[in-house]
Amino acid sequence: MNGPPFDDIAGQSSGYPLDALIADLGDIPVETSPAVVRRRSRDFFWYSPILNEELSGKSADLIATPRTEADVVRIAGACARHRVPLTVRGGGTGNYGQAVPLAGGVLLDITELSAIDWVKPGIVRVGAGAKINQLDAELALKGWELRMHPSTKRTATIGGFVAGGSGGIGSINYGGLREPGNVIAARIVTLEETPRVIELRGEAAQRINHAYGTNGIITALEMPLAPLWRWIDVVVAFDDFLDAVAFGHRIALADGVVKKVLAPVTWPLPSYFGALRPHCPDGRHLLLAMVAEPSLESFKDLLAGRGTITLETPTDDSPGKVPLYEYTWNHTTLQVLKTDRSVTYLQCLYPHDRLLEKAAQMRSLFPDEALQHFEFIRFNGNVTASGLPVVRFSTAERLNEIIRLHEDHDVGIANPHVYTIEDGSRYKKAEADQLGFKYEADPFGLLNPGKMRSFAARTN
Repeated sequence: MNGPPFDDIAGQSSGYPLDALIADLGDIPVETSPAVVRRRSRDFFWYSPILNEELSGKSADLIATPRTEADVVRIAGACARHRVPLTVRGGGTGNYGQAVPLAGGVLLDITELSAIDWVKPGIVRVGAGAKINQLDAELALKGWELRMHPSTKRTATIGGFVAGGSGGIGSINYGGLREPGNVIAARIVTLEETPRVIELRGEAAQRINHAYGTNGIITALEMPLAPLWRWIDVVVAFDDFLDAVAFGHRIALADGVVKKVLAPVTWPLPSYFGALRPHCPDGRHLLLAMVAEPSLESFKDLLAGRGTITLETPTDDSPGKVPLYEYTWNHTTLQVLKTDRSVTYLQCLYPHDRLLEKAAQMRSLFPDEALQHFEFIRFNGNVTASGLPVVRFSTAERLNEIIRLHEDHDVGIANPHVYTIEDGSRYKKAEADQLGFKYEADPFGLLNPGKMRSFAARTN
């Protein structure tokens, strides 16, 4: 299910010539403390009890922290010459083990590559290690913001988002990262004995999108921007979850209402919502929304008494605050996991033309076992919803049965309980351009080995 067993991946860590590698790196900062390296080799794979069992013991051998792209080139060349695996790490906020080294080697911390090269109207060029919240703060000074960001905005890097994410807050307007125009360009370093620096523009940039850093080391990105709005966090309570879904769908289709998040959440999930809990009435289902301030009146007109607004406040993600978006997307599951580690989640895609029908159908199939949570998005030009239900975990077999039943009822699943690109995809395969580019950019199969199941490395 998850690709080759760990002991089938060539080059286990005990055999790497690490002293020679470190000598080749010169003055590039290196961390070898086992405790530090083990801690930084983890991401949020523990969301999945299956991945937690499979990945919890995996670690790099050392961390290298490049300060410049030239440092990245030097590290890549040294790894290729000594045949040492390299796994790129940003903020470490992935959920599927994207940044967990399966075969040891070097963990490449890119967070020093964070400079903004330039900002033009509607576009920014920035280092891949830039934290998204800091990037957005700088963009706000010029009246812009990123089109979308993950719920982990305050810790995630822009390179990690592109390499390991797929969409998030803002996807209701712009779809996912793979929609044309959502990644303008990527600058990457190959992992060869003489590394090359390659600029991928337009459609070619999709080769490294959601590829887990398996086919190139991203050093810089050009990303499209959206005009900056003053966002208002709104919570609406409903007596029936399907009413929350129906109203969310209505707002999603209202193109004149400017919004950034529309997330229906079933009770009892809001009972776990920490600082938001006072605005979550017992037994009621919620729609969490981010609405541009000029659109609030229209939002309320469309609501027309169908639900009760329990919170209306400007978005504030400054230190010490908990913005509404940290109760949406994968943070919804995280809020529950803070109290109950027995749950996990799924990632679903509902058919746009039967959304409400399928929402009701899944609710009847799994009334208490899969607690519903939707995120309205655009997908291939259509408004639909991504489902991220919180699942009461019993066994791996039952979890796979729940996945099968969703798929049997035309609700797509991108499985978050596997660590390879192919098995976690709705399409069960790696994109052909991504696989082909890996052969060009990583001929020895040293970039994050084991994560692209379709790839067969050269043996020399």
